[in-house]
Amino acid sequence: MTEPLFPGPGIVVIDKPRGPSSHQVAAWVGEILGAEVGHAGTLDPQVSGVLVVMLGRAVRLARLLLRHEKEYVAVLRLHADVDEARVREVAAEFVGRLYQRPPRRSAVKRQLRIRRIYALDVLEVMGRLVLFRVRCEAGTYIRSLCHHLGLVMGCGGQMAELRRTRSGAFVEADAVTLHALKDAAVRAAEGDRAGLEAMILPIEAAIPDLKAVIIGDRAVDAVCHGAVLAGVGIVELPSFRAGETVALVTRQGELVALARTLIESASTAPGQPGLVAAPETVFMAPGTYAHGWKTKKP
Repeated sequence: MTEPLFPGPGIVVIDKPRGPSSHQVAAWVGEILGAEVGHAGTLDPQVSGVLVVMLGRAVRLARLLLRHEKEYVAVLRLHADVDEARVREVAAEFVGRLYQRPPRRSAVKRQLRIRRIYALDVLEVMGRLVLFRVRCEAGTYIRSLCHHLGLVMGCGGQMAELRRTRSGAFVEADAVTLHALKDAAVRAAEGDRAGLEAMILPIEAAIPDLKAVIIGDRAVDAVCHGAVLAGVGIVELPSFRAGETVALVTRQGELVALARTLIESASTAPGQPGLVAAPETVFMAPGTYAHGWKTKKP
């Protein structure tokens, strides 16, 4: 049996082409690398751009990555001529909270929802074509946004082109094509792994905004087995409230788990007794660090 080139955990950001579904692109990545895969944030077949593919244990990040904000560049085709000043005026009105109902072609239930537009910048107006960039909350439908922009302008409109340029912390510059990934995989199979390893990002790259609780080496394996983290296993503690999601990381910066804090940071300190955080999603395999906890004898 052929050894997988990269079983994970890790993340590869694919520049999804128009045509295949997000599921198919992720499946191809899995075949190329011999890894279990998942993707964060579905793109319609005719939409291109940043598709985050998780490898191995990194698929457990899906719940977190799906909530990350997104950025798109889109082309709106208006059904009549509209003055450019009016186009820009209407675009500015859409920044903030708005109601959306998923399009008919969407796979999700068509219930009315609220989504937030953080920024909507008109880049160029060429006749009836409007090129714009939008930064928005996860789950925003740009096709619906284009339809509503056209309605407010009084002429109607529809989305003509769409490309995702950012998903959470990952941008176009991080993305590689399927062809480039395949070429790197072939070279890796021949012994040159440098190109492939440069394309695969560590799982820590997905959570730059999460507060990090640094834990001692002796506490790592206990957390990997699902043990609740106590203050005695903590080396460094950020400020947090009870109920927050934090990252538990090693002294070397390796992600061990995501955990829910049980208390606020002000009520404890590194080295102090008492339970601090309960692991919710563990990424590091048990046994990666030496067994540093003791079991009471019967």
